[in-house]
Amino acid sequence: MNISEGDTIPQVKISKATEGGPEPVDTREFFAGRKVALFAVPGAFTPTCSAKHLPGFAEKAEELKSKGVDEIACISVNDAFVMGAWQQADGSKDVTMLADGNGEFAEAMGLTMDGSGFGMGKRSQRYSMIVDDGKVRKLNVEKPGDFSVSSAEHMLGQL
Repeated sequence: MNISEGDTIPQVKISKATEGGPEPVDTREFFAGRKVALFAVPGAFTPTCSAKHLPGFAEKAEELKSKGVDEIACISVNDAFVMGAWQQADGSKDVTMLADGNGEFAEAMGLTMDGSGFGMGKRSQRYSMIVDDGKVRKLNVEKPGDFSVSSAEHMLGQL
């Protein structure tokens, strides 16, 4: 089942990349009581993700926060060490890097893709969403190969 607007975020254990190493995160706790701009990418350091997706949210962080977003988070089917390295290379302190190392969050959301043809295995689809107190308020899922509705600019228009 794919998650839809109005649904509650599934409860899954993921990791957050921190300077001190991976920190366990319960998704229900992470999203509770605040507005989070979440975007998902197929993989850290991949071309569109590194050139457009992460930098776009890093550049628009202040604008998103000025429109009521409490936290901006990026999630990918990578481990927390990779997500931390990607943050240092292409991100900013304004974007929390979440690691869905086993793909359990992507699976629970119903938003997986098969990247086996590219040697990537099962990954997350590219999407963005506005989550308010654990509920999906806006959901923007990209068509394969596209990058338009999951951008920071598109999300700003929805806030």
